[in-house]
Amino acid sequence: MATDYDAPRRTEADELAGDSLEELKARRAEGATGEVDVDETDTAESYELPGADLSGEELTVRVVPEQDNEFTCGECFLVHHRSRFAEERDGLSICVDCAG
Repeated sequence: MATDYDAPRRTEADELAGDSLEELKARRAEGATGEVDVDETDTAESYELPGADLSGEELTVRVVPEQDNEFTCGECFLVHHRSRFAEERDGLSICVDCAG
Protein backbone atom coordinates (compact mmCIF):
# COMPACT_ATOMS: atom_id res chain seq x y z
CA MET A 1 0.00 0.00 0.00
CA ALA A 2 1.35 3.42 -0.93
CA THR A 3 1.95 5.97 1.81
CA ASP A 4 1.36 9.67 1.28
CA TYR A 5 4.12 11.30 3.28
CA ASP A 6 2.77 14.80 2.57
CA ALA A 7 -0.58 14.14 4.21
CA PRO A 8 -1.04 15.54 7.72
CA ARG A 9 -0.42 12.97 10.41
CA ARG A 10 -3.23 11.97 12.73
CA THR A 11 -2.40 11.02 16.27
CA GLU A 12 -4.39 8.67 18.46
CA ALA A 13 -5.71 11.67 20.38
CA ASP A 14 -7.14 13.11 17.15
CA GLU A 15 -8.89 9.84 16.40
CA LEU A 16 -10.30 9.55 19.93
CA ALA A 17 -11.57 13.14 19.87
CA GLY A 18 -13.88 12.32 16.97
CA ASP A 19 -15.36 9.21 18.59
CA SER A 20 -18.57 9.34 20.54
CA LEU A 21 -18.80 8.39 24.19
CA GLU A 22 -20.72 5.23 23.36
CA GLU A 23 -18.04 4.07 20.91
CA LEU A 24 -15.33 4.64 23.51
CA LYS A 25 -17.25 2.66 26.14
CA ALA A 26 -17.81 -0.19 23.70
CA ARG A 27 -14.13 -0.23 22.76
CA ARG A 28 -13.12 -0.36 26.44
CA ALA A 29 -15.55 -3.22 27.13
CA GLU A 30 -14.18 -5.23 24.17
CA GLY A 31 -10.60 -5.05 25.40
CA ALA A 32 -11.34 -5.87 29.04
CA THR A 33 -11.44 -9.44 30.25
CA GLY A 34 -12.10 -10.81 33.70
CA GLU A 35 -9.04 -13.07 33.62
CA VAL A 36 -5.66 -12.31 35.13
CA ASP A 37 -2.57 -13.31 33.18
CA VAL A 38 -0.58 -15.76 35.29
CA ASP A 39 2.91 -16.77 34.29
CA GLU A 40 3.35 -20.40 35.26
CA THR A 41 7.12 -20.00 35.59
CA ASP A 42 6.70 -17.51 38.43
CA THR A 43 6.02 -19.70 41.41
CA ALA A 44 6.15 -19.01 45.10
CA GLU A 45 9.39 -20.97 45.36
CA SER A 46 11.26 -18.39 43.30
CA TYR A 47 10.66 -15.64 45.88
CA GLU A 48 12.96 -15.29 48.84
CA LEU A 49 11.18 -13.89 51.85
CA PRO A 50 13.00 -11.66 54.34
CA GLY A 51 13.87 -13.56 57.47
CA ALA A 52 13.42 -16.92 55.79
CA ASP A 53 15.23 -19.85 57.39
CA LEU A 54 17.92 -20.95 54.93
CA SER A 55 19.91 -23.05 57.40
CA GLY A 56 19.03 -26.27 55.58
CA GLU A 57 20.26 -24.99 52.20
CA GLU A 58 23.62 -26.04 50.78
CA LEU A 59 25.77 -23.79 48.65
CA THR A 60 26.91 -25.15 45.32
CA VAL A 61 29.45 -22.43 44.52
CA ARG A 62 33.09 -23.30 44.03
CA VAL A 63 35.37 -20.61 45.45
CA VAL A 64 38.60 -20.08 43.52
CA PRO A 65 41.43 -18.25 45.31
CA GLU A 66 42.90 -15.09 43.80
CA GLN A 67 45.35 -15.96 41.02
CA ASP A 68 48.86 -14.52 40.55
CA ASN A 69 47.70 -12.31 37.67
CA GLU A 70 44.76 -10.83 39.65
CA PHE A 71 44.34 -8.20 42.34
CA THR A 72 41.55 -7.06 44.64
CA CYS A 73 40.54 -3.43 44.28
CA GLY A 74 40.74 -1.51 47.54
CA GLU A 75 37.60 0.52 46.73
CA CYS A 76 35.08 -1.80 45.06
CA PHE A 77 36.61 -5.00 46.53
CA LEU A 78 36.22 -6.86 43.23
CA VAL A 79 38.90 -9.18 41.91
CA HIS A 80 40.28 -7.88 38.60
CA HIS A 81 42.90 -9.00 36.11
CA ARG A 82 46.24 -7.14 36.35
CA SER A 83 45.43 -5.35 33.08
CA ARG A 84 42.69 -3.44 35.00
CA PHE A 85 45.21 -2.05 37.55
CA ALA A 86 45.30 1.78 37.57
CA GLU A 87 47.22 2.95 40.63
CA GLU A 88 48.06 2.31 44.24
CA ARG A 89 46.59 4.51 46.98
CA ASP A 90 47.59 4.17 50.61
CA GLY A 91 48.98 0.71 49.92
CA LEU A 92 45.79 -0.50 48.21
CA SER A 93 45.52 -1.48 44.56
CA ILE A 94 42.86 0.50 42.66
CA CYS A 95 41.18 -0.62 39.42
CA VAL A 96 40.67 1.66 36.42
CA ASP A 97 36.93 1.97 37.12
CA CYS A 98 37.47 3.30 40.64
CA ALA A 99 40.45 5.48 39.69
CA GLY A 100 38.47 7.30 36.96
